[in-house]
Amino acid sequence: MDVVILPTPADVGTFAAQLIGRRVAASPGTVLGVATGSSPLGIYRELARLRAREAISLDGLRCFALDEYVGLPPDHPGSYAAFVAREITGPLGLAPANVRVPDGSAGDIARACIDYEEDLAAAGGIGLQILGIGTNGHIGFNEPTSSLSSRTRVKALSEQTRKDNSRFFPSGDTVPTHCITQGLGTIMDAAEIVLVAQGERKAAAVAAAIEGPVASMCPASVLQFHRRVTVVLDEASAGRLALADYYRGVHAAKDNPIGALA
Repeated sequence: MDVVILPTPADVGTFAAQLIGRRVAASPGTVLGVATGSSPLGIYRELARLRAREAISLDGLRCFALDEYVGLPPDHPGSYAAFVAREITGPLGLAPANVRVPDGSAGDIARACIDYEEDLAAAGGIGLQILGIGTNGHIGFNEPTSSLSSRTRVKALSEQTRKDNSRFFPSGDTVPTHCITQGLGTIMDAAEIVLVAQGERKAAAVAAAIEGPVASMCPASVLQFHRRVTVVLDEASAGRLALADYYRGVHAAKDNPIGALA
């Protein structure tokens, strides 16, 4: 696991977007797993800026969203289908047919979960997965006590998650109680993962995920088992890391190959 600590939230988005841009350039047609919420917004806006400057090409990019609320129509402003259309598909100039979001309004939700797993497999799997992290350590909507080998399924949302996400809903609307989410096992199948976090509110969850024991009480801790994870943090979200200075040193050393140090 590579841990990168940067001064500001804006730096987090820029660093992660540039990393993603390099991966897409090296492998056109990459399947990108996209997260919603506030944490990855800086990534998408920087990718849109790079695309507008013709610094990167996103032609052929395919995207799969992590999750969706159950019971919301795709055009509801609080749905993740609406978020993805507004913040990703349009700004990045992607073909809507290449962007897939779980169907939270399906008549048969269980079948919709199976279909999503099958569609991921048919696409060749996620090449690079973007993640945020909840204040309780969730990734996707895998709440504490989620099975570490879980697949795409319906989950009940915790009161903390619903409270945290209420800011994304119009006044008077309530956050749904259930969602479809990729499972932790599904997420771990991605070839590469980039997790971003900003702000002091995320510091406890970040520390538990990176330095705590691997346990279902902090779902993000399962990433310690992944072969290729980059965690990009601002100073505030890194505030509870015991080994913060070590991570800074490791990151700095990557600019000085062995043999160039003297």
